[in-house]
Amino acid sequence: MGFRTVIVSSHSKLEYALNYLVYKTVDEVKRIHIHEIHTLIIESTTVSITSALLAELIKQKVKVIFCDEKRNPSSELIPYYGDSISYQRINEQIKWKENIKHLVWQKIVQEKIKQQAFVLSKKMPDEAIILSNYAKEVELDDVTNREGHAAKFYFNRLYGENFSRGSSDKINTFLNYGYTLLLSQFNRYIVAKGYLTQLGIHHKNPFNPFNLSCDLMEPFRPFIDLKVIDLSEDNFKNKLISFLNHPVYIHGKKQTLIHAIQIYCSSIFLALNTGKIECIQFLESYE
Repeated sequence: MGFRTVIVSSHSKLEYALNYLVYKTVDEVKRIHIHEIHTLIIESTTVSITSALLAELIKQKVKVIFCDEKRNPSSELIPYYGDSISYQRINEQIKWKENIKHLVWQKIVQEKIKQQAFVLSKKMPDEAIILSNYAKEVELDDVTNREGHAAKFYFNRLYGENFSRGSSDKINTFLNYGYTLLLSQFNRYIVAKGYLTQLGIHHKNPFNPFNLSCDLMEPFRPFIDLKVIDLSEDNFKNKLISFLNHPVYIHGKKQTLIHAIQIYCSSIFLALNTGKIECIQFLESYE
């Protein structure tokens, strides 16, 4: 499994040679073994990349993210086929029972609110207790939308009463970038396991190709919320990218955030396929 996140931020050409990504500029040539790369971020629109390299990156399951002219993530490379048994996986996914999906979504929303309470406890312990009560009120499939009510309370306490998630301020810029990085990691693992990102358990937007990823990533959003509090605009993207390898605890063990996402997703798939909701593994702690 790769461990490097590679960012290409200036005018250059990327090629493939003998299992290496070859980075070329006017002044230098560098090589990175593809097996070492977990995620490749093309941050500049002045980068050219060969189809041979793209094909090899897909083959070796490297997540490739492309950025727009403002250097914000705008798209990513996803293979048509992931796991060698993707036909079986898609059949499983289509047959997931509605009542089990509702139970899983209830657990996901409860955990998201618990994680929000954990983040809020760093600044406002008393307010965090109020937020924790929202988690206890989540019903099957969250039909009363405790998630939405909790989010409004949480964001206004965490970032101030005037904060709006739809604004274009500094905090929202940080959040959007961090959430996009998270989403790409969920997309990567879901596709690698042979499932379809389009078919969610709760999100059902026909124009969203990542409904399932959006469902599964919800309990991980508060991790990003916490990390952006003390971020400055100076080099914030690299700092957010570095958090993908941040140590967290899940299932009683210390893991990187990337590996924790994989453990969590696998447990969700097990719960959806067997009905054993108790199998779900959530983040236990992080700093």
